[in-house]
Amino acid sequence: MGPLRDGWTRADVEAVIARGEPAELLHVPLVVSLDPPGRVWAEQICLRLAAHPSPNVRGNALLGLGHLARIFRSLHRRRAQPVIEAGLQDPDPYVRGQAGAAADDVAWYLGWVLAGREHDRGRPVCPR
Repeated sequence: MGPLRDGWTRADVEAVIARGEPAELLHVPLVVSLDPPGRVWAEQICLRLAAHPSPNVRGNALLGLGHLARIFRSLHRRRAQPVIEAGLQDPDPYVRGQAGAAADDVAWYLGWVLAGREHDRGRPVCPR
């Protein structure tokens, strides 16, 4: 497998996750979701980081889920939907904003209608 976005490797991603520094971690969801080697691996990382204590890490992880929905036209719904819905209710405005962007992406690319976003029902979905 070649490098990820900006020359990162899977080993780089795992090393940053192991160090756990929020200033580094906030880049991981973007690196793995903008040029992913595979949906499942990238999605698992984004889902894991969506529960991080840092709002910047959480928000970027939610945004990453939206990127993956756009790129792959697929997400594991039972895992991703509750995480995005929780992000829409997060106390931090950055997290709520990124969750809103992810909610827009899953509505457009996957046709999901999330709790609290029933206004999306009946809207057109991106043609495949």
